Amino acid sequence: MGQSKAMAGVYIACAAAACAAAAVVLTQRVKVRSQKYTARKILVEFQEACETPLPRLRQVVDAMAVEMHAGLVSEGGSKLKMLPTFIDHLPDGNEKGLYYAVDLGGTNFRVLRTQLGGLEGRVIKQEYEEVAIPPELMLGTSEQLFDFIAKELVSFVAREGEDFRLHEGQSREIGFTFSFPCKQTAVNSGTLLQWTKGFKVNDAIGQDVVAALQGSIERRGYKMRIAALVNDTVGTLAGGRYWNNDVMIAVILGTGTNACYVERAESISKWGGELPKSGQMVINMEWGNFWSSHLPRTYVDELLDNESLNPGEYGFEKMISGMYLGDCVRRVLVRMAQQAGIFGPHVPHKLLEAFTLQRIPWLRKGTACRGQL
Repeated sequence: MGQSKAMAGVYIACAAAACAAAAVVLTQRVKVRSQKYTARKILVEFQEACETPLPRLRQVVDAMAVEMHAGLVSEGGSKLKMLPTFIDHLPDGNEKGLYYAVDLGGTNFRVLRTQLGGLEGRVIKQEYEEVAIPPELMLGTSEQLFDFIAKELVSFVAREGEDFRLHEGQSREIGFTFSFPCKQTAVNSGTLLQWTKGFKVNDAIGQDVVAALQGSIERRGYKMRIAALVNDTVGTLAGGRYWNNDVMIAVILGTGTNACYVERAESISKWGGELPKSGQMVINMEWGNFWSSHLPRTYVDELLDNESLNPGEYGFEKMISGMYLGDCVRRVLVRMAQQAGIFGPHVPHKLLEAFTLQRIPWLRKGTACRGQL
């Protein structure tokens, strides 16, 4: 009898343990299901906030057209700067010789040389190097930044092979692609109006960036002349025109975003000088600063803008360019981590740092719930 009671007790204990284990499993499943539901709900809400149906896109197009016209009429009359570039002729494919370029437009810059062979040879040979800009130089002084660029340029030219050669009588000339808002006064002169893309070299604002780089090159004892200052969009347009004379528009969507196009000179009302004989001029729109109430602004865009180096400015660029998209993703992940616990009971402290997705590998490795989303 006693043995039977003991066995019954064991069975009851086992059953209770099984029930408890089942309850734990059930609770865990309910918790995971709740996490998945909450996380999915956050994503769906964000997706819906970003929607741009065709009628809305047409409203955005109309708003941009109004801003473009206003920017061509007067300085400061539009969110779009609509800057005349002083470039009224573009390549036609006949160009020959050795040419150099410096491209500064983001956290990296490039130095390039290319041997052009005209209509028959086109691009015979091309070499380039990409150099990361130390973060401290993005917030330092003008001299520090341009001295660093000049040092890398001179080093690049010094390693030039025999495949590259100047034509007889040709000197070393550089095209300087500078992808920040400038007011140009000549094809090889431009005053910096404003930094974007995380740069804040304050003493360079209002200065001629061509003179700054030219001075840094000359201090190194090298004879190279900066022959043209262009925005990266203008450089892209010129490159496209070299291959196809029908190209009229160029768009950049990289670290930042911008567009340029060929405009009829007579439509540039604010142009005070003599109209170019070609009857046209390339306009640098600086459309990163475009804004319209019809754009789908979300809580992510508001938070990012408020915490940026230039709040209230370049809203369009902050919504679509590579400099900011990673941080948009981070902010959505933060909300999912806080409300759905997708990384466990605590939000990883690294995830709370702005732009951290550019630097850390832990997100690729994953943590709690990574396979459930």
